[in-house]
Amino acid sequence: MQSFSNKADIADEGVWPIRRRRILDWLVNDTRGERFIDNILVDMCEKLLAAGVPVARVTLHFRTNHPQWIGARILWKEGLAEAKINTFAYGVENTPEFLKSPVNAIHQGSKEVRRQLEGTADGDEDSFYQELRDDGLTEYIAWPLEHTFGKRHVATFSTSRPGGFTSEHVDFLRDLLPALTLVSEIRLKNIMARTLLQTYVGPHASEQILSGVTTRGSGATVGAAIMICDLRDFTAISDLWPRDDVIHLLNDYFDAMSDPIERHGGEILKFMGDGLLAIFPLAKETACLDLLQAIREGQALMAQLNQQYAGNGREPLRYGVGVHVGDVMYGNIGSRRRLDFTVIGPAVNVASRLETLTKEVKRPVLLSRAFVEMAGCAKDMDSLGTFPLRGLGEPVDVFAFPEHVAA
Repeated sequence: MQSFSNKADIADEGVWPIRRRRILDWLVNDTRGERFIDNILVDMCEKLLAAGVPVARVTLHFRTNHPQWIGARILWKEGLAEAKINTFAYGVENTPEFLKSPVNAIHQGSKEVRRQLEGTADGDEDSFYQELRDDGLTEYIAWPLEHTFGKRHVATFSTSRPGGFTSEHVDFLRDLLPALTLVSEIRLKNIMARTLLQTYVGPHASEQILSGVTTRGSGATVGAAIMICDLRDFTAISDLWPRDDVIHLLNDYFDAMSDPIERHGGEILKFMGDGLLAIFPLAKETACLDLLQAIREGQALMAQLNQQYAGNGREPLRYGVGVHVGDVMYGNIGSRRRLDFTVIGPAVNVASRLETLTKEVKRPVLLSRAFVEMAGCAKDMDSLGTFPLRGLGEPVDVFAFPEHVAA
């Protein structure tokens, strides 16, 4: 058996760890029951302090697959019971502050960024290091966390100990990196899976899928208030406008209509070209009133958007909304290998036909009597009479928002 005379020999041979410590056993074996990496970070820092490693500030920086955020930073400081999580929007990677940062240096391939903070700052001292110095920190070290397929994230450690970290402290921290890499990658992939599912199928459907509702035909019958919205004249717009302008228009329109839906507890199940399908489950007593409020706020946001468009010489955007209430089949539908988590049923068909009817009656929001009665809002709506709806047996009593509040 080969023997090694000192730690340098072990490091040269690439053997890990330099020294086996209890905190490594804990990271590898005893964190399986903790879902969130920020909680693991706090526990790890407390164990480092108990082991005599004088960390005062530790951060983890992750790139994320998220529609709004390019990345997130998890920050622990000595004395904090919980880590702080900050998210960063797309574009931050192009700012001068980030380009000069040690995190960017790691992303660009550096294996280590180490900075002594004691003493007088250089004339060209970066403001980031000056902030650390102002917080009483004496040394800063950043290392990469190498995830699968070259995905590089960052861990940083700082101390307020006079003289900074000792070589033994640095060896201790370096020993953590492989285990911390594995532990963080598992949690990050869990977060990414949840985020991607929430992004593409919505929060409730994502929870169903993650809990194992993944076979074709699986699902349940639920009562829901249903809302279908569609943009008017989109075909003509898409034929005449430049591609990028059309995409921008759709995003503006969906922002205006979608944000209130999600804010009031609705779930958007599908974007269909220039339309959307959303439900408000009746398990919540205020579901119908929440849907009404979401529509009102959406109309107000669309009015603001149209003011901007008018200022740019563009025609206002018009839309139609159909609303009904009833039981829907909520679950997986599709081929054996490609499924869609959605709702179907007669109640969805009624909402769809009401949305189509808005073109004929020239009112942007139409509601069925069944919905109006359940919401208790008949006195606040205009009754338009009874209409036959294509493909449905019985005519439907139709109501509309009063014209003075229509967008």
